[in-house]
Amino acid sequence: MSLIQEFKAFAARGNVIDMAVGIIIGAAFGKIVSSFVGDIIMPPIGLLLGGVDFSDLAITLQAAQGETPAVVIAYGKFIQTVIDFLIIAFAIFMGLKAITSLKRKEEAAPSAPPAPTKDQELLAEIRDLLKTKQE
Repeated sequence: MSLIQEFKAFAARGNVIDMAVGIIIGAAFGKIVSSFVGDIIMPPIGLLLGGVDFSDLAITLQAAQGETPAVVIAYGKFIQTVIDFLIIAFAIFMGLKAITSLKRKEEAAPSAPPAPTKDQELLAEIRDLLKTKQE
């Protein structure tokens, strides 16, 4: 089998397509969470802390000189990224927890007893015939 045919077979599998959809949705979800944290959560927290804008929090290691930009440690952006991560991790945790509980309910649901086999049906008929003969 050629390399192209192997790749087509690999890409056509359902798991690969599901994974691609998951990655795309995950990237979009990440952008939503980043906006939620940066635009909705952090401004009130900054206001509570005395009007601090977290995106501006940084330690300047070297000031800008001419065309050379300043060297800074932007720990405010890092704090926002950590909060983004925590929200995404919590959302994934809750989603997995919901899926797990649904699977447990499916497993816990009693299944119908298996239908009798042909042999069992024949034996039941013989038993019933013997009962009617004895009466």
